[in-house]
Amino acid sequence: MPRRTRYQQGSVQCEKRRSGPDVWVFRWWQSTSDGGTKRRKAIVGTIAALPTEAAALRAAQALRIDANQETPQTEGGPSTIAELIAHYRLKELAGEDQGRKAFSTRAAYECYLRGWVLPRWGTHRLDQIKPVAVEEWLGGIKRSRGTKAKIRNLMSALFHHAMRYEWIERNPIKLVRQSAKREKIPDVLELHELQLLLSKLAVRERTLALLDAATGLRVSELLALRWDDVDFKNLEIRVTESIWHQVVGVCKTEASAKPVPMDEYMAEDLRRWRRNSPYPMDGDWVFASPRMKGKQPYWPDNLMKRYIRPVARQAGITKNIGWHTFRHSFGTLLKANGEDVKTVQELLRHANSRITLDVYTQAVNSHKRAAQSKVVRMMVPNVGQREVETDSLLVPRRA
Repeated sequence: MPRRTRYQQGSVQCEKRRSGPDVWVFRWWQSTSDGGTKRRKAIVGTIAALPTEAAALRAAQALRIDANQETPQTEGGPSTIAELIAHYRLKELAGEDQGRKAFSTRAAYECYLRGWVLPRWGTHRLDQIKPVAVEEWLGGIKRSRGTKAKIRNLMSALFHHAMRYEWIERNPIKLVRQSAKREKIPDVLELHELQLLLSKLAVRERTLALLDAATGLRVSELLALRWDDVDFKNLEIRVTESIWHQVVGVCKTEASAKPVPMDEYMAEDLRRWRRNSPYPMDGDWVFASPRMKGKQPYWPDNLMKRYIRPVARQAGITKNIGWHTFRHSFGTLLKANGEDVKTVQELLRHANSRITLDVYTQAVNSHKRAAQSKVVRMMVPNVGQREVETDSLLVPRRA
């Protein structure tokens, strides 16, 4: 049979199931590598969610577009932003087996799509999206600059997706200006504050906080650790997975999956926790939840709100502490110790050093002052003598 190049509408049919609700199934022809075709099908939704065939056909639009990706552009492409989003979901957000985005990323994208992009732009044709209109719309959204930048970047990804499938020739969002500059500098714990907090926490929370503050692990990686990820012999921690909302997935980036060095003192802390933990077997979570009988790790928000923040307040630490505070503090202390940027980048497992410099390393004030003083002494060689003379003028003379 010759390869199909004409536009195909496909068909939807009700399919009964032995267990669970009946479903609508979309069927179409797909070209094969040998020049033939084969019959394909995919579930569109349940009868309860799509009560009519017309509703099922509308829901199958993304599948229909995908089935016609080899047809001419004028016939096969999406006509509206809503249809483009449906196809983007199908190809990029359809599941972990796509291997492109972590679960947390897909969940965030869905939130932005449902909450912002679809309500405002869903009915617009692709050629109706203008940079100035999008820029003005973003300016009117009452959200942080960082959130608006993420919405802008997601819209750009949608149009880049359309360009890959040759439905459009340009990406209008590239001309949309939207700053992602932080509106508030994140809190960083100074060394004495970390020491004070660690001295007040119970064994479980102390182990968590020390491990986070001394490795810079993201909390999704920290709580996804199992005992067989901890190599006590070679003093390494293998970061193989991440967990978000109790869904286990891949690490955020390729750099995130690199092993993390473990200091001997940290290793002893982990050994102590393992002796106290009711779930010490190799395949158990390092921070398994007894309430879930060890089948899940603890929820990070519960640990932070119920145990760590109250202890910090009682200790007189007024800063707004979150899990990422420990990661920021780790990067800042590394930089304050004079570590080179490459070492800090490797320890934080960033994809590039720009993120390390721009986001995670706030210089400590005393080090800023010391660095400035070195430059002043270079410019004014006799500054030390002037300080002595000035001090002598401040000493009161005897009457």
